[in-house]
Amino acid sequence: MIEGPDVDYVGNCSDLSQFASDSIEALYASHVLEHVPYADIPNTLKEWHRVLKPGCKVMISVPDLNILSQLFVKPEVRGADKVLVMQMMFGGQVDRTDFHCVGFDLEILGVHLHNVGFERIRRVQTFGLFQDASVLDFHGIKISLNVEALKPRRS
Repeated sequence: MIEGPDVDYVGNCSDLSQFASDSIEALYASHVLEHVPYADIPNTLKEWHRVLKPGCKVMISVPDLNILSQLFVKPEVRGADKVLVMQMMFGGQVDRTDFHCVGFDLEILGVHLHNVGFERIRRVQTFGLFQDASVLDFHGIKISLNVEALKPRRS
């Protein structure tokens, strides 16, 4: 919902009705999906699947709840660092849009992607596109779950 030099579309990620089915070659969402209410995740991913051309991929980056949970319980993570980890889990909450509604790990995100028809779901270290939240680290530990998945080609 924020314009920027690398942003092609600003709007509601759950409603891509302005785009025709099978019309988009790649869909990139970095630290977006966790802001969608859990009940809306299936329909949001169905919409992303709908607009992608067959054989094309979605690239999704979200905070990795497994990593953040491990960081949160580390005895050496205290004070302001513990607050920062908590904000990575639940959103910074600095404005009305900065709240996380759901947490993901590879299994949870993978199930949702599979259920709407994506295949070849895999974790990647980086998308290699540009510097954004997908490459965030906390004291040298990468905190993002970066996943690529393909919309199958029609047979």
